[in-house]
Amino acid sequence: MTKFKVSLALVACFLSAVMFFSCSKDSSGPDSSTLVVKLTDAPAAYTEINVDIQSVRVNLRGDSSGWVNLGTNAKVYNLLNFQNGVDTTLATGVIPTGTVQEVRFILGPNNTVVDNGVTYPLKLSSQDESGLKIKISRSITSAFDSLTIDFDAAQSIVKEVNGTYRLRPVLRLK
Repeated sequence: MTKFKVSLALVACFLSAVMFFSCSKDSSGPDSSTLVVKLTDAPAAYTEINVDIQSVRVNLRGDSSGWVNLGTNAKVYNLLNFQNGVDTTLATGVIPTGTVQEVRFILGPNNTVVDNGVTYPLKLSSQDESGLKIKISRSITSAFDSLTIDFDAAQSIVKEVNGTYRLRPVLRLK
């Protein structure tokens, strides 16, 4: 009878240890992935379309608590340099694996369009505060993954009646 009690105690200790280590593994956090966000563009009828990208963020939860800032190569990008299969890396960062719900580009003040040799300021709407947004719902499960965003410059620039140019971004996941 004593051997049975000792054996039962050992089994209980073993099961407790297994449960402890399996629970502690789950609480250590999800696996991570290195995410690269790239930018490309389709042809447009302008000489230059310069967009001042200061920050790239991704949302993993679909709410305000899920934002992760990526290491961004902040500068002014001429979108027309990234046409016909050419792209550039905007940002890279390590994120938890899961589903990226949204990508957001935070813009700076130096946005311009060059049309017929004349440079015009590119007016922004709500994007100057909240950023350019693209909803994507893309699963990130591997150790390395990338998202290529097509910034459709031809459809994103609107020449208004008063001669000003406005950015109304058309962004797509490629």
